[in-house]
This record gives sequence, structure tokens and C-alpha cells, in this order.
Amino acid sequence: MISKYVILDGITFYVPVISVKRTGDFFDKYAKRTEDGDLQRKLIGVYFNYTLKFGITTDHNEYARLWEKLSEPVEFHTVIVPDETGNYQFISYFSSLGDELLRIYNERSYWQNLTVKFTAKSPARKP
Repeated sequence: MISKYVILDGITFYVPVISVKRTGDFFDKYAKRTEDGDLQRKLIGVYFNYTLKFGITTDHNEYARLWEKLSEPVEFHTVIVPDETGNYQFISYFSSLGDELLRIYNERSYWQNLTVKFTAKSPARKP
């Protein structure tokens, strides 16, 4: 287990985080080849994007609270994720979200493999 919780918009959710994947995506203002084949490019910056996978919890209400937050129809969220120095906080939008039904017990649905992709609003590193 990587963490017992995640923090979104200043709210702590106690659903275990079992996987954190990070990418550094390079975005250009323009990138084009000249007639002699040379590449001309204007780099905007490097965007750190994350994919988190959550583990199973028996706390049905906490899972439902997390799902509600992740599926909230707002443009951006403040997210805190692990990095080399402790935590990295950034503003992002949730670009995809999914899970799958594990079982139904006593008329309650329990879910697994909750995955969310966080896409950064602005670059983490600029030239």
C-alpha cells in the first residue's frame, strides 16, 4: 500500500491508494519542420500528470464520498500526490474515472479497481 488516503480540494479521503503513475508530458506552442528538415519548436513546458489506483475498502460511505468528489462536475481541483520530496500539490482536472463492481452484500454495492487520471492545468516546469 502506498497511502491510506488522498487529499482532493483540501478534503481527506480514507480509501487506500495502491498505485501512483506519473508522466511528464511536453507541450509545444508550435513544432514544425523547415524545408531543410530541421525542427523548429517553442516549448510551453512540462506537465506532470498522474494516474491513481485505489484499493478496496469496507467503508461503503467513504468510498461513495470519494466517488462523488471524483465525479463532481467542476472544471478544476487541487490535488496532493506523493513525489520525491514528500507531496506535490497541483491544480488539475480529472480526465477519466472508472471502477468495477466487486460484489453486492446486504443490499450494498462494493467496488474495486477505482482509477482516476489527473491532468495538470499548467506546466510544472517551464523553459
